[in-house]
Amino acid sequence: MSKSANPHRVAWPIALALIALISAIVVVVISLRLESWPARTARQSTAELERLGKNLRSAFIDIAHLQPRITINDRVYMEQTTPVSELVVLSRRIEVEHELFHTWVGSSKRVKLHGTYIAKAGFDLRKGLSIDIRPDQIMVQLPHAQILGVEQQQVDVLAFENGLWNRISGQDVQSELSALPELAWKKAAESGLPAEAQEVLQQQLEQRIRTPQPLRLIFNDEKKSE
Repeated sequence: MSKSANPHRVAWPIALALIALISAIVVVVISLRLESWPARTARQSTAELERLGKNLRSAFIDIAHLQPRITINDRVYMEQTTPVSELVVLSRRIEVEHELFHTWVGSSKRVKLHGTYIAKAGFDLRKGLSIDIRPDQIMVQLPHAQILGVEQQQVDVLAFENGLWNRISGQDVQSELSALPELAWKKAAESGLPAEAQEVLQQQLEQRIRTPQPLRLIFNDEKKSE
């Protein structure tokens, strides 16, 4: 009986030693994983930010036909390519009228014109465009939106009345024609078209780029998005 019990007494110390060895190995592996966790997390975070940078680059190439300057945590990731001069994001039909009425020695002349124009609002990209990607937010910096142009669609003559000796001259007609696009430009600006263009651009970017962090548009030296 004593001889058959000896193997069991020998096996227990070996089992305990094996358990202790396995436990030590597990502790070492866990320690190594914990030590490398910050580096792995940083690599994963950087990779995610670079993925966002590529997505933003693709979005601006589709929308504005240019690659913006992109920085990730203050490190230049992509340089801006030579930009197109303007980015039009919104167009609107504008109608204006202007009238000349002049009386000289009892004789009156009258010219009244009606003009239809397409006003275009957007951004002058020659003033710069940059994107800064950070873990907590994405900042797109660009100039304020503005009226980039008004395109004449149609001009109608509503009145063309000569006086007996106060006749309409070519200069009168040219002056009235020149006044119409200026009025259309002013009306477009006062209608809030530039501010609306800024909102449209933000909506386009948010639809194209879905990110967990907020996307902010910063216009020139402003510290908040419009």
